[in-house]
Amino acid sequence: MRVLMLGWEFPPFITGGLGTACAGMTKSLVAAGAEVTFVLPKSVGPESASHVRLVTPRGITEPIDHRAVAERASAAAASATASAQRTATAIANADATAAAYANALSADLATEAAKSNDGQAGAFVRVATKELGLTGDTWRAEFTERLELFRKTRFLEVPMCAPTVYASAEQPGIESIDATTISSTTHEQQILAGSPTLKEMLTWADRTGWSRERMQVLMESGAFPGLDPVEMAIQTALPEAPAREAGMQDLTADAADYSGDLLGAAARYARFCADTLGGIKFDVIHAHDWLTYPAGMALQKLTGKPLVVHVHSTEFDRSGETPNQQVYSIERRGMHAATRVISVSMLTKNVCVRRYNVPESKIDVVYNGVELRPEDVGTQPIHSKDKIVLYFGRITLQKGPEYFIRAAKRVLEYMDNVKFVVAGNGDQASHMIEMAAALGIGHKVLFTGFLRGRDISRVFSMADLYVMPSVSEPFGIAPLEAMSHNVPVLISKTSGVSEVLVHALKADFWDIDDMADKIIAVLRHPILSDTLKEHGSFEVRGISWDGTATKCLQTYTRAIAERFGTPKA
Repeated sequence: MRVLMLGWEFPPFITGGLGTACAGMTKSLVAAGAEVTFVLPKSVGPESASHVRLVTPRGITEPIDHRAVAERASAAAASATASAQRTATAIANADATAAAYANALSADLATEAAKSNDGQAGAFVRVATKELGLTGDTWRAEFTERLELFRKTRFLEVPMCAPTVYASAEQPGIESIDATTISSTTHEQQILAGSPTLKEMLTWADRTGWSRERMQVLMESGAFPGLDPVEMAIQTALPEAPAREAGMQDLTADAADYSGDLLGAAARYARFCADTLGGIKFDVIHAHDWLTYPAGMALQKLTGKPLVVHVHSTEFDRSGETPNQQVYSIERRGMHAATRVISVSMLTKNVCVRRYNVPESKIDVVYNGVELRPEDVGTQPIHSKDKIVLYFGRITLQKGPEYFIRAAKRVLEYMDNVKFVVAGNGDQASHMIEMAAALGIGHKVLFTGFLRGRDISRVFSMADLYVMPSVSEPFGIAPLEAMSHNVPVLISKTSGVSEVLVHALKADFWDIDDMADKIIAVLRHPILSDTLKEHGSFEVRGISWDGTATKCLQTYTRAIAERFGTPKA
């Protein structure tokens, strides 16, 4: 199975979220034999370049074939008769890149590595030794597994810049239009009779007051035979975005993840995919979340391949009952254009059916997983007489941090030896700090800011309980991460992960009294805490990315069968 995967994040820098889902899913898909090409709208770190193919405006960087390098070096070392002194001399005389690579290899491979002057291999080792602080053979153990899993994966890097503010204009109403009923003046008839450019078409539409939906109908009817098929596909997929004009700059080297002109970023990403991926073979398109849906729809139209859209969250999760109409329209258009839809939970599936009018039979529920890392479970905790209750994630209204602070106030009325740790950042961070101070518990609530890497394991190792009070959570990977660190969890009933977890405490996000009672019960009764840890640790072993990958492969097979009419596997 050759999968073209369109994503906005990779690799992950924090626990949970889209980046973690894409990384875990991709590893397991590749391990199951799938070939994955991953397209990104931004540059990634050098550690990713060591094992993936990167396509940038500066050219193509092929992944390092570490297995081939090791085999060549091993074969040369087997036949080498040079002494250890000659090896050391060869390394000393080699340039810095070759020497770095040679020093990282074991002694029996050093001579060939020094002679090879392998710049790519040296670049990888510099990352392993300098950026990650690994020396000797340590980097081998660290990277062997991920190199093996990702050896078939290719990544396309697309640095982008979004110069303007996120648009919030209301989307014009969409009408049902029959192309045969559209009338034109003499001037418009002359344009239709020829082969107008896209700019001419837009100028004409703006002057006559026609909506972009009308233009789509004309494009589908073949009224503009001279129009660029790529631009036609993109305008059909994303009519909210401005048309491409001569001299328009598409790609730059510095791009933010989720800020600026996101509609323009989605359009540039779609154009890059359409312009660049012509030589890459794939069987199915897998698009993650709304920013990649236009690219997926455009590629589906250009290639005829089936499109699977993956709904990790919806605009109703992010904005409540006041969704951005443009984002909602893109999400709805993507779900209806797709051959199959993947939702991360039954909760999200129900939102897709009720709010987006997607047929229930079209949606497959595929739960996220967790990557168990036994080495992190043994991280040395920070000892204290205080009990630690942890909130870990984005500090936004969707995640319910206000209810966490209010529940903390109730708990502290009955227990004094408790600290509440808020790990993360977001647009509500300042408000939460002010709320804690106003409630008189500021000295009991610690805000760590954004965490990454080993700090994540450390903060989990400190916790006596993890609390996720989300108002709306399509799934929620962080509780699985907590359970994998032997931390009991209390989660919101309005979360997708509550559908798969049995050995977790659950509460309504708004019921701060119930939440406080359950926090106190875990902190005061070691038997309850130990039971949740023991059973939760066992339960989370069955919630793996391998299961997610298996379900995705089944969805791909079904999508291909439905698209091309072949028998279902």
